[in-house]
Amino acid sequence: MTDPNRKRRAYWSVTAWWMLLTVTLWLLGKATEQPATLAGCAASAALLVAIGEIGDGLRRGRKAHRLSQKRRARSPGPRSG
Repeated sequence: MTDPNRKRRAYWSVTAWWMLLTVTLWLLGKATEQPATLAGCAASAALLVAIGEIGDGLRRGRKAHRLSQKRRARSPGPRSG
């Protein structure tokens, strides 16, 4: 992830999810008459986004590991000649 545009896009994506989740939690609190502060909703949303990003990173890592194992199993070993 060395491309600056890719980093910027990832930053804005996470920020957009956090903001959307914050507003959703706040509105759900208002709708259910269990008001929560916007700061509390923002903190909860940050925690949920962080857990989601960690889970996505672990999922991608496992997938990459499985693919490398498949490639390693398919590639022929050194030939003795």
